[in-house]
Amino acid sequence: MDVLGLKTFAAVASEGGITCAAQTLHTVQSNITQRIRRLENELGLTLFTRHSRGMELTRAGQRLLPYASRIVTLMGEAQAAAKGEEQALASLTIGSMETTAAVRLPGLLAAYRRELPGVALSLETGPTATLIDAVLSRRVDGAFIAGPLDNHLLVGQVAFEEELVLVSSANWTHASELGRRLESGAAAIMFKTGCAYRQRFEQILSERGWPRFARLEMGTLEGILGCVAAEVGISLLPRSVVENAANRSALMSHPSKGKRFAVKTLFIRRRDEHPGPALTRFMSLL
Repeated sequence: MDVLGLKTFAAVASEGGITCAAQTLHTVQSNITQRIRRLENELGLTLFTRHSRGMELTRAGQRLLPYASRIVTLMGEAQAAAKGEEQALASLTIGSMETTAAVRLPGLLAAYRRELPGVALSLETGPTATLIDAVLSRRVDGAFIAGPLDNHLLVGQVAFEEELVLVSSANWTHASELGRRLESGAAAIMFKTGCAYRQRFEQILSERGWPRFARLEMGTLEGILGCVAAEVGISLLPRSVVENAANRSALMSHPSKGKRFAVKTLFIRRRDEHPGPALTRFMSLL
């Protein structure tokens, strides 16, 4: 197998067909067809199923794709490093929970940009479950999730430690009245399914004897904070988020003790991949 064949294979898999892959690689369709056929002959396997809508990976193709993508990426990094151009040519995609992105990452990303201004840096946000899938599928190079981590394909390091607090409108000054508010129609405001904080929130409410409550799902941190301030309901968030919120004067934190109120934010990556220079430097700043 040569790098050009693997690069062509990865491009066809990504684009879903020969025409688009040829445009991406700036070549003609016949070259794409020949390279794929040569690779399949060499492996003795069919990598794509051809149909009128394009090309889909076979099971063998699905197994090969992660390795092909890794090899192509490493070859690009190796060439750039040899030329002393790793900063100019490297890219890094990081995933993060919204709460972490809002409070913990601005300073970290600023420091990274100062050290490696040539790296094409991008950030994707989502709940923990989505971020784990993104790392496993290699859509992102690494991600910040709420611990603990229970996946042997991933490795994580502790990046931050958070204290979670129940947060309400500043007009609801006593934690003892939160249960009554829920019983009277106030909502438990939370991120969508897949958020690790959501699980803890539901467990905490149940343990406090408030098992019945209305749920209000929000897609953004700003939406949650705004609804809490407007007395729509209560939420569970890191204390650091509440203290740094633009509308913090309209919010009230209700700290509590217990293991459910302490959470470690982990930075995770695939165990089977050697981190490139861009990712290695990012992890060193944590």
